Amino acid sequence: MDLLAAMPFAVELGIELEAATPDEVRARLAWDERRCTAGGILHGGALMTLADSVGAIVAYLNLPEGATATATIESKTNFFRPVSSGNVEARARVLHRGRTTIVVETDLRDAGGEHVARVTQTQSVR
Repeated sequence: MDLLAAMPFAVELGIELEAATPDEVRARLAWDERRCTAGGILHGGALMTLADSVGAIVAYLNLPEGATATATIESKTNFFRPVSSGNVEARARVLHRGRTTIVVETDLRDAGGEHVARVTQTQSVR
């Protein structure tokens, strides 16, 4: 199953899935001027989309037996630094696997390994 293809917006944005297991999902998003705010800074919405997408995938890979889907019901983002070149790497891990919700933490790092953002999200189990 092509996990990223199930999310057309993630594909449209240019997210590249690198690895996906129930323990960890990794993806990347390249800096591109079309994804920027003023001053050539990668838009926070693009970063949040990257985090939401990898978080959704790792939640999907951890659905309990009988569940078929997941959807973000809450998301909190802390931004630490801007991205003005290169790419952003995302790494998502599950913090909690429940019957009705899955909580995911995603770290975003720039090409130099600097921490760009941390996103914590809650996914509903359906």
